[in-house]
Amino acid sequence: TGPWSANHPTAELNMREWWLHVGLICIPLVAVYLHIPPPQLSPALQKWQSAGDVFHFRGNKIFYRDSYGALGSSDVLILLHGFPTSSYDWHKIWEPLALRFHRVIALDFLGFGFSDKPRPHKYSIFEQASVVEALVAHLGLSNQRVNLISHDYGDTVALELLYRSDQNRTGHLTLNSLCLSNGGLFPETHHPRLLQTLLKDSSFLAPLLTRLTNFMIFQKGIGEVFGPYTQPTNADFWDMWSSIRYNDGNLVMDSILQYINQRLKHRERWVGALTSTFVPLHMIYGPLDPVNPHPQFIRLYQQLVQRSTLTILDEHISHYPQLEDPTGFLNAYFNFIHSF
Repeated sequence: TGPWSANHPTAELNMREWWLHVGLICIPLVAVYLHIPPPQLSPALQKWQSAGDVFHFRGNKIFYRDSYGALGSSDVLILLHGFPTSSYDWHKIWEPLALRFHRVIALDFLGFGFSDKPRPHKYSIFEQASVVEALVAHLGLSNQRVNLISHDYGDTVALELLYRSDQNRTGHLTLNSLCLSNGGLFPETHHPRLLQTLLKDSSFLAPLLTRLTNFMIFQKGIGEVFGPYTQPTNADFWDMWSSIRYNDGNLVMDSILQYINQRLKHRERWVGALTSTFVPLHMIYGPLDPVNPHPQFIRLYQQLVQRSTLTILDEHISHYPQLEDPTGFLNAYFNFIHSF
């Protein structure tokens, strides 16, 4: 027996304590992994949702808003949001746009906001462009010239629509003008966030990360792509997070993020459409954007897209110009629309 008899109970106690700690750590982790109910929608988001409608695309419901505004105008405007947010990104400029355009339309892409979020599903820019074309057909606007404003992920969808309309591959959409804003048009000047890179490239980590990403991690990540003086309020952050968590959208992020790889693969097609088009083009750019940094991004844009006009907003405006500087954004857009 010797020295063991004295130590044995202590070792056993330590072991038991260790397992207790492991258990205490694992239980909440497992609970998180299995399911945390999504946050309640704020009154503002509920109002946005109830003002919208849905149509069906290949068996999935797509949410959209369609406002009839200015009388005496026949102009139609379609707004294409970015990743990972939703059509609610346009709420600050919605009313002024509706006063200028006959119809203002925005949708939540498949996998975003209030639209369905099928999984498993191979999300692609091509499919999202088809969603936009289907919405246009659903609204009876296939023969109408439409204006597009796009942001971030929406920029790439807009380029695919531009390619189709210019090359007349499908001809579902006739573009009257295109206004882009803060999107990764060029893989060579695009710097995805660390979490995005991990999600898009790591088949092993992705399912774990999509489940473990919580509000705090999300808030930190999104806060980094807003300027220091134009940070979202806590309510704004919760609205963004609620629209992601709606229908478990956090669980499809890794599939949606494949668009970064798609941009690289189809660079010729999409950048080619941008550089060869005769459709009036404008870029509204927040220069503090860490994702598409100044001046590399704008230099390349001006070099490659010589037909486009450009507005660079205040130096403290970052990746979400329509939310950070709605007035500056609208002024830039109206100047562009009145210029042709």
